[in-house]
Amino acid sequence: MQIGEIEAFDYGEQEGDFYIQQVMRTTPYEKTNHFHGNYEIYYLLSGRRNYFIKDSAYAIAAGDLLFINKYDVHKTSGLGSPQHERIVVNFSDAFLGSGHPLFRPELLHVFRRSNHLYRLKPREQWFVEDSFRNMISEIERKEDGFELSIRLILAQLLQFASRLKDSDAAVTDDPLSPTHRKIADVVKHINACYQEKLPLSELSEIFDMSPAYLSRTFKKVTGFSLVSYHNLIRIREAQKLLQETDKKVAEISERVGFEQFAHFNRTFKKTVGMNPLRYRKIFVK
Repeated sequence: MQIGEIEAFDYGEQEGDFYIQQVMRTTPYEKTNHFHGNYEIYYLLSGRRNYFIKDSAYAIAAGDLLFINKYDVHKTSGLGSPQHERIVVNFSDAFLGSGHPLFRPELLHVFRRSNHLYRLKPREQWFVEDSFRNMISEIERKEDGFELSIRLILAQLLQFASRLKDSDAAVTDDPLSPTHRKIADVVKHINACYQEKLPLSELSEIFDMSPAYLSRTFKKVTGFSLVSYHNLIRIREAQKLLQETDKKVAEISERVGFEQFAHFNRTFKKTVGMNPLRYRKIFVK
C-alpha cells in the first residue's frame, strides 16, 4: 500500500480470473499498469480524474463508469485535488467467457465501443454501487456458491451496461480540446506505425507542431512521454506474438521495431516484470 492510500477492499489478482479493489487516495497518484489481458470496469465514487484510454482522454467525475477492453493502453492521473475513491473490477475471458453457462457475446460488446465513459444518472449510480457492494459482501461472507453469485452479479452489471446507448452517454468535455484531437491523431499514428523509428522531428513535421510543444502536450494529454508510449505499444504487440506464435524471441524483437535485441529485453522486462522467455513459458498454454 502506498503513502496516502486507504485500501477499503482488495480481492484476487489483477491478472487473475477475477479481481476487485476499492481504494481511497489522498495524495497524487498515476496508474502504472498500462495494459493487461483482462477486461476492466472502473467506477469513480468521489473526486475527479483524468483518464487516457486507447487514443482518447476523458475528464471523469464521481458517478462516472468506464469500460476498458483487454490490451487497451490506459492511464489515470490527477485533476484538481488528488483525493479520490474508486472501485476497479478486472475479469478474464475464463471467468465469464464462452465456456461459461452465463456467457452471452453481447455482454462484452460494451468493452469494444468507441466511447469508454458513461456518466450515470442517480438511479443508475445506485444500481452500479449496489452491484459492487453485493460482490464485496459475497466475498467477505464466502458462503457456498459465492463465486457463482459474483458471476451472476457481474453478468447483471454487464447486461445493464449493454443497454446504455452511446446517445444516452454524456460525452465529457475534452480536457485539452481541440488540442486533444490532434494528440489523438498522433496516438493513432504511433499505434499504426509502431514498427517504425518515429523520431520526434518526424512526428512534429507530420502534425505541424514544434518538437517541444508536441513532446510537452503529448505528455500532458496522455500521461506518457512519446518514447515510453511508443515502446509500450511495441511491447504489447510482442506479448501477443509470444502468446500466439512460435516465432523466436529475437525475430519478435525485430518484428515489433527494436533494432537492438538487448534493448528489447530490457524494455520488455521493465514493462512486464519478467523477460520474454519466462513470459512465454507462463502465459502460453
